[in-house]
Amino acid sequence: MTYESSGSREALKVAEAPGIYETSTQKILIIAGPNGAGKTTFAREFLPHEAGCPIFINADYIAHGLSPFSPGQAAMKAGKVMLSEVADHIAHRRNVALETTLSGRRYAQLIPRWQAQGYAVKLIFLSLPSVTLALARVASRVRQGGHAIPEPTIQRRFAAGRSNFDKIYRPLVDAWALFDNSGDRPVLLEEDEK
Repeated sequence: MTYESSGSREALKVAEAPGIYETSTQKILIIAGPNGAGKTTFAREFLPHEAGCPIFINADYIAHGLSPFSPGQAAMKAGKVMLSEVADHIAHRRNVALETTLSGRRYAQLIPRWQAQGYAVKLIFLSLPSVTLALARVASRVRQGGHAIPEPTIQRRFAAGRSNFDKIYRPLVDAWALFDNSGDRPVLLEEDEK
């Protein structure tokens, strides 16, 4: 999977980025971004092929399994199941990845616990330039049979997720990368590692 770097605009393999995805310790990868940012699509290619992390826990998939005809009704339960699954993988010392909009602060309490258990926590945020694009992408996904999300929820998560990424989560994690995912492929905007 090829990505662009905004600095040089050259093709860049994410796995070749300076150490951010490779670690000799156990790792938790958080794939974050607003609804419609392409988190699941990115994760399907990136996690097993470039990050060496085949375990991906997605609350949307869990909700669909719990309530195939109305996954929105199972969202709260799916979130709890997802966190339980993450805890189980951590207890067995497995690398794990999860997906989130970061619109809440739940992970701000969990990340230090995971780090205390010897995990390196790495965060990839897939950004979009506007909530209008997020709304359009979700609408397109729904037309193709994907799950719907109410517009006010998308708007709230769009603003809260980016704000939480900047103010809460970047300082907490061991490494992070910010991508613009509005085009055909993600463009690396910024990254940092402690």
